[in-house]
Amino acid sequence: MSEARPEQTVSNLNLPNALTTLRIVMVPFFGWALLHDGGDSAAWRLVAWAIFVVAMITDKVDGDIARARGLVTDFGKIADPIADKAITGMAFVGLAIVHDSWWWWAITIVVLAREWSVTLLRLSILRRMVVAADRLGKLKTTAQALALGGLTLPLLDRDIPDWLHTPGDVLNVAALVCLAAAVVLTLVSGWQFFAGVWRQRHLLRGA
Repeated sequence: MSEARPEQTVSNLNLPNALTTLRIVMVPFFGWALLHDGGDSAAWRLVAWAIFVVAMITDKVDGDIARARGLVTDFGKIADPIADKAITGMAFVGLAIVHDSWWWWAITIVVLAREWSVTLLRLSILRRMVVAADRLGKLKTTAQALALGGLTLPLLDRDIPDWLHTPGDVLNVAALVCLAAAVVLTLVSGWQFFAGVWRQRHLLRGA
């Protein structure tokens, strides 16, 4: 009779965790670039956009690599959602500062309250139950990335070449539509998450 092999522990020093850490490090640089010169510098807005795009790509890549290569770690489970919420949170706050309007701040407060409450609750119940990201949650993440990425670009800057004004206006409207969709999906998926946690808690108590 063969002996059972001990479960292999995955080291935290791996590529997915390195990409997650890089994403966290990017946050202050992204914020600085976005808010440089009060957000009026087209060149620095493009730098901020590039940083945001890299962060969104690593968000997708690190998870895919971790699952494909069996490199899922407790550090990654905690750090990955924090990195995700940190970069999108910085984008919401930064754009609210740039636009300085009540509706931007209202959206920012509502979205961040939902995002961080879900993240903190998910981390607090990580070892007791698993609430996987559903389709709406993934659509929400995509809509947020498209909206924030688009609105980070200097689309309405009148100093850009004249031939870019109309495409910029169109892309700005498209980004605002994505933002509206992201807000709706954020609230609906948040409600579904809390409802799912509530159901699982009652099932565990009744078991």
